Amino acid sequence: MLLIAPSILAADPLNLERDVLRMAEAGCDWLHVDVMDAHFVPNLSFSMETVRALHRRFPDLPLDVHLMMDNPENYVERFAEAGAARITIHAEIPGNPAAVLQTIRGLGCRPGLSLKPRTPVTDILPLLPLCDLVLVMTVEPGFGGQSFMADMLPKLDQLRTAGFSGLIEADGGLDEETVPLLRARGLDVAVVGTALFHSAEPGRMMEEMRGKGTGHKA
Repeated sequence: MLLIAPSILAADPLNLERDVLRMAEAGCDWLHVDVMDAHFVPNLSFSMETVRALHRRFPDLPLDVHLMMDNPENYVERFAEAGAARITIHAEIPGNPAAVLQTIRGLGCRPGLSLKPRTPVTDILPLLPLCDLVLVMTVEPGFGGQSFMADMLPKLDQLRTAGFSGLIEADGGLDEETVPLLRARGLDVAVVGTALFHSAEPGRMMEEMRGKGTGHKA
């Protein structure tokens, strides 16, 4: 079954607990936390203290932490300690992504790797054995509410053709219309922001997004 991970970037910052509780009660599987450093992407958001507070308040909700940072190697230990279940870094960082992925696993978290839209799957083939998850960005990372880029769909096929057997996640412009397109390509985890947090019936929307997809087990 497709897993749903609401992105708190779309939540009301003054009512984060209320909005996350609403997603949890609606039946979400994970909670997605986008951490931006205003360098790797032109936006600034959240910190390990946000992760810590969420973990304390919602200890049974796995936290899927996406680090959009130039130097995640300086922070992964602190995010792991704060309660992250999964930590995803970007393939495009200036450092050594292989070493960071190995560090994440050594900290007891599931390591993931994210691709910007312009980064081809071929660029990350050597790193796939180090990943439990690959996050395909279906918009340019940095801001919520963008339109879905349908030309990213072939990346899901390319990952499976390359032999990747972990979870494939997508983020950016996901809603009731775009998630089925991804699910048909074997999507395992849908990161959904604006569509879910602005929905009057998030539980119904989650079920519609899940459809009859089988997905991979977490």
